[in-house]
This record gives sequence, structure tokens and C-alpha cells, in this order.
Amino acid sequence: MNSKVKSMTRRRVLKGVLAGSAVTVGLPLLDCMLNENGNAMADTGAALPTRFAGWFWPLGLGEAEWRPTAAGANYEMPKVMEALAPFKQRMNLFSGGQVFLDGVANQTHFTGMQGLMTGKTTASGEYFNSVDGVIADRISTRNRFKSLTVACNGDAKASWTAFAGGKVPSETSPVALYTRIFGPEFADPNAATFVPDPETMVRRSVLSGVSDDRKALEKWVGAGDKQKLDYYFSALRSLEQKLDIQLEKPAPLPACTKPEALTDDGHPISLVSEAMARHDLFTALFAHALACDQTRVVNLNISQGMTDLRREGDTTSHHSYTHEEPIDTKLGYQVKCAEFQKIYFQGLHDFAKVLDSIKEGDGSLLDHMMLFAFTDHGAPRIHSLRNYPMITIGGANGKIKTGSHFATPGEAATRVTFTIQQAMGVPLASWGAGSNQVTVPISGVLA
Repeated sequence: MNSKVKSMTRRRVLKGVLAGSAVTVGLPLLDCMLNENGNAMADTGAALPTRFAGWFWPLGLGEAEWRPTAAGANYEMPKVMEALAPFKQRMNLFSGGQVFLDGVANQTHFTGMQGLMTGKTTASGEYFNSVDGVIADRISTRNRFKSLTVACNGDAKASWTAFAGGKVPSETSPVALYTRIFGPEFADPNAATFVPDPETMVRRSVLSGVSDDRKALEKWVGAGDKQKLDYYFSALRSLEQKLDIQLEKPAPLPACTKPEALTDDGHPISLVSEAMARHDLFTALFAHALACDQTRVVNLNISQGMTDLRREGDTTSHHSYTHEEPIDTKLGYQVKCAEFQKIYFQGLHDFAKVLDSIKEGDGSLLDHMMLFAFTDHGAPRIHSLRNYPMITIGGANGKIKTGSHFATPGEAATRVTFTIQQAMGVPLASWGAGSNQVTVPISGVLA
């Protein structure tokens, strides 16, 4: 490998013009950017960057019986989480933690999340400095995007991301997020007209806009990196083609007098299948943004806690089922609610799989990050603030040990989020307030 190639830095991007507007394509970690061991940056000797992804699913997991009886590595995966079995050795499951109200009235679907994600419960309903926001302030301030937050159901209010100024609304359109990532002049994801035009970008492909820069780069790198670029560009074009489908007008139906175009402009949706299809587009875009160091923090929300997502052919929503469906006396849980949860966890599996498919140096993108899955309640039927199920997937660049179930019954759930922040390098001596304040991380998690 010649010295010219060896000097390439992580900040290298492809730049070009598409339909008169500037476009940028970030590059994944190439071998020529790394040292010979593939575990540090060649130009600075710095460790590979650590990333963080939050992933919210609504309405808890089940009654108390979901919790594995065994702690440690030899636990049995809860049936509703079976989709995550391929990642069992690379994930941790946390159970038993609770959010303490400390005399504050419980605002269902909010107060528990306020305590879990900001460390405190207040009567005023303030919501500042969420876990992912604090982590972004630590690891992502020098990136193009401090963080990216999306909601799959089309509700911009479905967000648990907050900085010092308060909550950050979610992006709801994969097309708008695509344009935001690849078009540096794009500013407002909610504007009626995008600059540059998203339809032009998707259908012509940003790759055509950076073709000259791309050809020059491919001549410059070695065979191994050229193969990695071919795979990366093919995946990017495949994503663009999927987004193009979202821009197509559906075929007219004889019974419909005014068919409307499906643009995936972030419009609200109620079918869980549609939400998860949007989920897959978002995760592909997130994978690009993280792999190319456009940001180091992302957060995906399937919906708000009081979700109205329903299954095809069923008029009852997931949230309504939590109140109306009886617990199966033999199984010990609400069967139809569990079906929603299985769908969500399949999505979490798919997100982790996409992250793991991106090879970086001596591992994968998943190895170099933490994917944190959380929810707004413990038992969905009673909307409890106890026995919160939480999951981490990925090794956070070797900062955590994986493959175990950690049971902390009756303890503050903030111990989990405190432990996560410590793993991500946030210099905290304590986290939270009142009964939710913690000073000791969960033993056995940190490497």
C-alpha cells in the first residue's frame, strides 16, 4: 500500500453536484484509514469511534413472568424475544429495575420515561438531557449531525431525545432523512419544498452526482478497499431504489375515486406492518450515517407510548389491547399484545443485523457501538413502572461485557442508564435525583 493511500483520513468524503445542488457521500472506514492491526486510526492512532443507538418500542413486555429465572449467562431467552436469539452472546438483558415516583403523580406513558431517560421525575413535566442527548454531547459534537432521531409511525412528537433546550422532534420521512444526510444544503425536513429536491436525488442517485470523485477514489485505493467500496455503493443504490418505490403513485383502484400518491413523506400510519417497513428504511439510513461518521448517535422510535398501531384486518390497536385483552390463564400473558412485541423485536434483530453486516477493521459496526432498546412500561396491562425490560446489543468498542441477564429487582432502573453512560465515556459520578439517583453501575457489565 503506497504512502499516498495510507494518508487518507476519516474525514474524506465524496462531493459533487446533482441537478444544480451540492451532494455529499460519506465513506465507511476503509482499511487504508486504519493501522495494520485494524483497531485504530492510521493518521492519529486514536481508537475506532464508539457509536450509540437508542431504540424505543411501546408498552413494555409482559407480566412479571417474562423475566428469566436465571441471572448470568445461562438464562433462557424470553419467548417474545426469540428473534434476538442470534445475538444472545452479544447482548445483555436487564430486568427488575423500576422508576420511583417520589410523590409525583404518574402521567402514564410519560413519567416512567422521564425517570428512566432523564434520571428524575417532576410534577412540572420537564424533560431535558436524555441519556442519548448526554451521550451525544460527549461523543458526537464534532460530527456533521450531533444526533438523528426518527419515528416510524409518522408522529414527530414520538421522541425521547432531549438536550438542554428540551425535546427534539423526530423526523418521520425516510425520504426527507435521506435528503438531509446526502444534501448538505438541505435545512428543514418539514418544509413543503426540499432543497435539493428529494425525488431528483433518489431517482438519479447521489452516486451519479459524485461519479468523478468516486472514480478517482477507486483508482487510488487498494483491491481490498475497492471491494469494500463496491459493496457499500451497491447497498446505497439498493436503498435509493427502495426509497424510489415510496415516491411512486399507486395503481388506481376501480372503487377509489381519488387515489392518493404514496410518497412516504412521513404521513401518520396505523398499520404496524407499514411502520416496520419504514423502520427498515430508517435503519439503513442510520447505518450509513453511523458508518460514515456523519453522526455517532441515533435514536429510533417505533411510535409514541400510547400507540395506535394495529395489525392488518384488525381495528383494535396495540394500546387498546393492553387495556382490553385478558391475560391467558395458561400462558400468563396477553397473547395479542405479545404478537406486536414479536414484530417489534424482529425489527430490533434486523437493525442489529444491518449494523453487524458493515465490517470495520477488526470487527463490525455493531462491535464498535451500543444499541440500547428500551420501553415506557413494565407490565403493559397495568402500565407499571416496575420490572422494566431493557436490552443492549454490541460491545461498545470493548467497553462492556455481553451475553448475560442482569436482574436488579426493586432497584432504580436508572442504574442501567447510568451504566450505559459510563460505558460510553460520560464522566458522571452519579445520575438521577431523589430515589432515582444512583452512584454505582451494575456489577459485571463494564469491561
